[in-house]
Amino acid sequence: MVKDVHEPRNGVSLNSSSSQSIVNSEKVCRGQIPELTWEHKLSHVRYDLPSFGLTWREVRQMAGLGLRLGRHILEETSKGRTAIIDPMKKRTARSGQGVPLGGIGAGSIGRSCKGEFQRWQLFPGACEDKPVMANQFSAFISRKDGRKYSTVLHPGKPDLPKGTNISGIGSWDWNLNGEKCTYHALYPRAWTIYDGEPDPDLKIVCRQISPIIPHNYQQSSYPAAVFTFTVTNSGNTAADVTLLFTWANSVGGKSELTGCHSNSSMTEKDGVHGILLHHSRTADGRPPVTFAIAAQEKEDIHISECPYFVMSASSDEFTAKDMWNSVKEVC
Repeated sequence: MVKDVHEPRNGVSLNSSSSQSIVNSEKVCRGQIPELTWEHKLSHVRYDLPSFGLTWREVRQMAGLGLRLGRHILEETSKGRTAIIDPMKKRTARSGQGVPLGGIGAGSIGRSCKGEFQRWQLFPGACEDKPVMANQFSAFISRKDGRKYSTVLHPGKPDLPKGTNISGIGSWDWNLNGEKCTYHALYPRAWTIYDGEPDPDLKIVCRQISPIIPHNYQQSSYPAAVFTFTVTNSGNTAADVTLLFTWANSVGGKSELTGCHSNSSMTEKDGVHGILLHHSRTADGRPPVTFAIAAQEKEDIHISECPYFVMSASSDEFTAKDMWNSVKEVC
């Protein structure tokens, strides 16, 4: 799915939420970063965090808890279920993990400092750590003096499966260096600042927020997140900015290959346009899900949708490369 947001004027927020209960756009300066945040450069190399062990005293103190957990895991396994808590499953924590998406008790999708959607925890007891690399924000910029820029808003080109460089996502422009880009985190919010990349005279601020609302448990439990973009032009010429959001019909892991998936366009009130991604058959017998991604059209913001593209290099259908080139042609 692709969102094309065309903004001919400078310094206007490109994406916004249609729900005023989540964020009041009149009171929040989306491009302003709080003083106290966890900060991380996008160009930094990620590394595995060191693990720690238990002392003999701690082992003795926690022995009873370990035995109860062991019995619980055996009971759940005998009933054909996966235990929600299993300390024997080792998962590696990395330094680049950012603020996750989603409300309280609704599952979550992790998002790394580099912008990767990873650590899919939508089902109890299941976690898919690997990112779905087709899920990306991208920017296309054109100026009246003829300068043009296009890039996926992800630093560097990731390791992708063979064949994706021809017609798949490997054919996209992965031009972002990340040296001038900074990630800021203050749960449940996060900000990514692209300062001078890809356009040296343009600053893009992506603000991410999940619905953690005081004294509002119902809406704080929504499996949702909002992204807003603020663009500031410091150059001498006007800039046209197009933001692209792509999302694979996948819940992580091998689920995108299970079939029975379909996408459809949607239009809601207040100028909200989007795509529904119906995931009818998930891997390992898990329940079906439907994703919805959308943006709000306003006076100076135009929204266009592409319900689907394929990532297979051998496909004769509308491919990821076709989609990318079609956006570049109109920008």
